[in-house]
Amino acid sequence: MSYEVPVAPGDKPHEIQFGGGGEHGFPLWEVFVRAKRGLNHTHVGSLHAPDAETAIQNARDGYTRRAEGVSVWVVPSIEIVASDDAESMFEPFEHKPYRHPTFYEIPEEVGQL
Repeated sequence: MSYEVPVAPGDKPHEIQFGGGGEHGFPLWEVFVRAKRGLNHTHVGSLHAPDAETAIQNARDGYTRRAEGVSVWVVPSIEIVASDDAESMFEPFEHKPYRHPTFYEIPEEVGQL
């Protein structure tokens, strides 16, 4: 199954190839919603849909009820890449104590940050 991406003037069209689609017959999409303006998009779930437009509509209907969201992103699950082992990836930063300011005290006048 494939989805043809809308083409902007001057761009060449390309297709996203989906692998299989699983038991539902449609590819799996990950849904991200921004709850308020200025905040980050947050992963809220996933859904099966035949194409990006349908995935956006289904995500809007299923994850942004009562005007809770102002922006919705959908990403094909097969396009998401993650690191294998978090400990080995971030291990080199442990020798940099200046990244964690635990070696000085905050004056009482400042209060709680």
